[in-house]
Amino acid sequence: MLTISQVSEKTGLTPYTIRYYEKIGVLHEPQRKNGGARVYQESEVSYIQCLNNLKKLGLSLEEITEFTREGCVMDKIQQGENLSKYTPTLKNRIEILEKHLMELEAKRQEIDYNISLAEEKLALYQELTKEDKVNTR
Repeated sequence: MLTISQVSEKTGLTPYTIRYYEKIGVLHEPQRKNGGARVYQESEVSYIQCLNNLKKLGLSLEEITEFTREGCVMDKIQQGENLSKYTPTLKNRIEILEKHLMELEAKRQEIDYNISLAEEKLALYQELTKEDKVNTR
């Protein structure tokens, strides 16, 4: 069993973020010690790391909530649950990821354009600086 501070260290999420995820329902409330302190199992830490990875992908909290509605489907399938039971969930996750991937591709194109523009300006300014040195001699 791990404390919220230990989970925070392992996942890179702050204790505040972990508690917030519980509050909005993205994360189930963990077990508690007699004094009320949260304690987490390794499986819960893995799930929190999954949430963090989705966050790093840039998914919104609404998308993460929708994405994780059925919990860790891959674990359930690996434990022998019927795949067809999760087909709608998997299709929904595919839609979320495809939409997000399209948004990332659009951002990449914009970044590539901005890099190209900056390189052109840099080359122009470097060339102008060389010409100025020649003219001042």
